Amino acid sequence: MSMRIELTRDIAACRALRREVFIEEQGVSEADEIDALDEDCQHLLALVEDVPAGTARIHIQGDVAKIGRVCVRKDYRGTGLGVALIKRCLDVSRDKAARAKLGAQVHALGFYEALGFAAYGPVYDDAGIDHRDMVQDL
Repeated sequence: MSMRIELTRDIAACRALRREVFIEEQGVSEADEIDALDEDCQHLLALVEDVPAGTARIHIQGDVAKIGRVCVRKDYRGTGLGVALIKRCLDVSRDKAARAKLGAQVHALGFYEALGFAAYGPVYDDAGIDHRDMVQDL
């Protein structure tokens, strides 16, 4: 499997993946998924055999890199693509921030803990899905 993860300005490709995973698969409303932050973020696009398979974005806020909109198409889950995507987000963030933060869907807490994130604070609702904040020092 030929895989690469690159910084991209192709926000349309990223939004298409997010639409498939968040809106169509998970039932998140378009109003909750699309926001004005896309213009201020760095976007990563994961390609498998040159086909868009996953995406994430990084929003730098002071010394914190907020990783968000992380998704992998259903047919690429369990392949290591998600792990590689988060590791690339952390690598990109190291030059710009002291900590990485994200809001994880509760079912994915173990995935992020295995990558060095620690959960904190209460569970909260984001777009109808339970989330918990997580942080990692860079």
